[in-house]
Amino acid sequence: MTLTRILVADDEESMRWVLSKALKRKGFTVDLADDGRQALALIQENSYDLAILDIKMPGMSGLDLLDRIREMKSDLLVVIMTAEASMKNAVEAMKRGAYDYITKPFDLDVIDAIVEKVGRAREIAGQVSLLKQELKEHYQVEKNIIGNSAAMQSIYKTIGKVADSDITILIQGESGTGKEMVARAIHFNSGRLGKPFVAINCAAIPRDLLESELFGSERGAFTGASERKQGKFEQANQGTIFLDEIGDMPLDLQAKILRVLQEHEVTRVGGTQSIAVNVRIVAATNQELQERVRQREFREDLYYRLNVVPITLAPLRERRDDIPELVRYFLDRTCTELSIPPKQLTPEAMALLSRHSWPGNVRELENTIKRAVILSNDPMLTEADFDGLQPEGEETAMTPQDASLEAIVEAKLRSCLTGIEKLDKSDIHAKVLQQVERPLIRFILEKTRWNQVKAADILGINRNTLRKKIHDLEIELKRG
Repeated sequence: MTLTRILVADDEESMRWVLSKALKRKGFTVDLADDGRQALALIQENSYDLAILDIKMPGMSGLDLLDRIREMKSDLLVVIMTAEASMKNAVEAMKRGAYDYITKPFDLDVIDAIVEKVGRAREIAGQVSLLKQELKEHYQVEKNIIGNSAAMQSIYKTIGKVADSDITILIQGESGTGKEMVARAIHFNSGRLGKPFVAINCAAIPRDLLESELFGSERGAFTGASERKQGKFEQANQGTIFLDEIGDMPLDLQAKILRVLQEHEVTRVGGTQSIAVNVRIVAATNQELQERVRQREFREDLYYRLNVVPITLAPLRERRDDIPELVRYFLDRTCTELSIPPKQLTPEAMALLSRHSWPGNVRELENTIKRAVILSNDPMLTEADFDGLQPEGEETAMTPQDASLEAIVEAKLRSCLTGIEKLDKSDIHAKVLQQVERPLIRFILEKTRWNQVKAADILGINRNTLRKKIHDLEIELKRG
């Protein structure tokens, strides 16, 4: 970014003349002001690349003018001139946001060097600004998180509301729903764009190594620690740290995460010195943290500090309307990455994909599309290319950790109620409810050691209602 227009403000006419002549000889357009107020008026009317201001001027000092410039034109670089070579002036000028300062009298070579340095700084700033814009465009929510369902529209709105703040976010959802993608969208649409985004999976790192990964370690802190190591929090300074699967974090480390949230500092393993960090925390989990809090496996105080703004991602089976758009997105992206001609799906293949329950969510869908594209030589993918998927009406094998309770119940009902037209429809609702309600109440009673008052409170029903259900459902009571 080349410098073109410079403002010089000084109450000494001789200084204005010398600087104007020297700068114009270099090809710059130069405007002159003999006091701070005139300089402010020129800045309000024109666009400048650099302002060279005397520190002492009538009406408004150079430092006061610098404050006004910072308020209205933060990208204008300012050099302060002072006849007093005191540390106080230098410190005050830099503290208020001056790019540099020079002491009178000075050689014109000094001005040449400063102008050249300012030119390089503006060029770098322009490149950084362009890079930030490219990053922001690359990570625009609508480009990277696919879906127009009501559930996804709600997510987009939340991201838009919270991105520019430094508020702590807790993203919840099953594995494969895109929690890290949402975390990245929050970071790259925030004021921390251009700063580090550091992700760490708390469940993937052995327990005894997780602390040093998060907080760093000093040399000799443990066997194999041959040198000082920065932790993820230090690496993410000024940026965002994404703590994935935080529900699996050991309790002792949870206390240290809470300290980071409260004190904004970390201590390396084996160290004694606190290190200040300015980091935004975005956490994610596929677990029910409230349940883990009740089981005393997750700190309640940390849960409430993380859960300032909760974002819950719906599983793919609950937003099936998004599946065709996701399929086309992954299909186009895979073909582009592999440098092969575009492929399409038959309507029957798309219908099969839309009916599948996708226990692995978006990640499973993406891998399924990749596999089909790689293995098929045809430009049109058919049902045969997705041989592993089950058609509608058949129970899909799911494990409890892969699917929600609702999905498991739905799959079981599909299996049990095959041939529904032959069933007695007069009591099917009551029978199904009994079979779901009986194990639920029995489970809660067992957890509360058969204390009916506590069980009723957990279930959210009246104690007399619970007593009636125990009788009607023929639940055998045991002593706690």
